[in-house]
Amino acid sequence: MNRFPGTLDAAVTGWLEGRQAGLAARSEAMSSAYRAGRSSGRIDLAAYLAARLPATFAVNARVMGQVAGAMPGFAPASLVDVGAGPGTAGWAAAAQWPSITSVEQVEAAPAFAALLRDLNAGSGLAALEQAEVREQALVQWQARPHDLVTASYVLAEMPLASVADAVRKLWAAVGQVLVLIEPGTPEGFKRIHAAHEVLRGAGAVIVAPCTHGAACPMAGGDWCHFKERVQRSRAHMHAKGATVPFEDEPYSYLVVAKDPLSPSDSSPNELGEREIARVLAPPEVSKVGVGLKLCSATGLAKRMVPARDKAAYKRAKKVDWGDLWPPR
Repeated sequence: MNRFPGTLDAAVTGWLEGRQAGLAARSEAMSSAYRAGRSSGRIDLAAYLAARLPATFAVNARVMGQVAGAMPGFAPASLVDVGAGPGTAGWAAAAQWPSITSVEQVEAAPAFAALLRDLNAGSGLAALEQAEVREQALVQWQARPHDLVTASYVLAEMPLASVADAVRKLWAAVGQVLVLIEPGTPEGFKRIHAAHEVLRGAGAVIVAPCTHGAACPMAGGDWCHFKERVQRSRAHMHAKGATVPFEDEPYSYLVVAKDPLSPSDSSPNELGEREIARVLAPPEVSKVGVGLKLCSATGLAKRMVPARDKAAYKRAKKVDWGDLWPPR
């Protein structure tokens, strides 16, 4: 089974041929560089493709799926991926929306830009094969409207004080939807939180993960993040020096839109609950009930769905971290 859309599995494998010597040690060095806050412009590309790409793609695919679920009528024709790296966000978007025919990729690091072109050429996806690659930093990029704007694992590479200006520039290019994804760390969430405040002030419609347009209720040492489980291939396990066949990738994200959601996109769910909330932690399932940590328009709350309410309890046992409650 392919991990990536089109023929990108083969394109990645082909690019890695002859570049895998000492890959486990190089992957560990790359991870150390990330933890130290080093720019992606100095990252070992082979180590990145082998060790990081499966996880970042899985996160992007999950978030694009959240957008499609929240906005079933959204069918973008154009995409700009800012800070594109190897093109991960564009792959996930193209897989989710075949309607995308025009792709612009903005990448400042020359090595990543060259990799982008190579992988686009071998992608088997017409939109990527014809993509326009701009070898520019965000500050140099001249924004023009696109239906979908993505910036995946980009804001964490800049000082927190620079995030507001960067987000305003991204918002200026949004025709319909903006997707921001960052590591699910306190520092990653600080960038998402800062972006949230800027975009609320600009009149953006919050799509996900927030189920409301109010100020973020997170405070203290808590942060809003989720985890995506990634099944490791044999090559991925070798690159990571891993013995467990999966890993959980933490991420924070924000999706906003230019226009209000349609009534069908925001209709109330079943079980008689009008207020929609996001599940912010793994549910705690017991014979007594299911404990949920929720974020909604009224703030953060802990909710126990009692086992005696059989219909709600049955649904709650199927809910996962990051899902909506009540489920759509």
